Amino acid sequence: MVFDSQSLQVYLVGGTQDVHNDVDAFLEKVELAMQNGITAFQYREKGNSTLRPNERIDLGLQLRTLCTHYAIPLIVDDDYRLAQQINADGVHIGQNDTKVDQVSVAVGHQMFIGYSCNTPAQVEHANLMDFVDYIGCGPVFPTTSKADADPAIGLSELSRLNTLSIHPVVAIGGITEENMQAVHKTGVAGLGVISLIFNSDDLVATIKQMKSLYK
Repeated sequence: MVFDSQSLQVYLVGGTQDVHNDVDAFLEKVELAMQNGITAFQYREKGNSTLRPNERIDLGLQLRTLCTHYAIPLIVDDDYRLAQQINADGVHIGQNDTKVDQVSVAVGHQMFIGYSCNTPAQVEHANLMDFVDYIGCGPVFPTTSKADADPAIGLSELSRLNTLSIHPVVAIGGITEENMQAVHKTGVAGLGVISLIFNSDDLVATIKQMKSLYK
């Protein structure tokens, strides 16, 4: 799948740890989110996940089937080998993950690459990388979805990073129904969310609200 920056608009990130390690509940929520208009999905099995390596592959292959059916790019967090095993469309690399240039060599032109950048220096460095397709900036606000999350950068810094970046930016971290419009107004290409959708009392309405920002 060719990278399209519009796919960043409603960008769901998650793994089984986000639904109390219940694989069936995870797949059910992810498919419901796909049915209702998310534009990208990142498979991020982290933290207190209880899946063994072979189970991560099996789940990834099920996600591959869903993403193909709903024509949504499948992105894998950090693990480019897993991304290759499940034929993902993209891989997202953090500052503390495998070196992004090594990932670029490993995946070649088979996948697009996302890169987490949370400071001006990191963004300017990413600007020199023609193999990076988009960057993720955050956490915008304090978040409980990642135990190792960096300090929140806030809206003004997000706006600054977005202006500095030559790559499209997806904002992530602490985004809620109350602040999503303010995040969108910084000019970012999309919103990356975890708990906003996985913990929503009305997932359909939440996604509809997110999509309305980009009409």
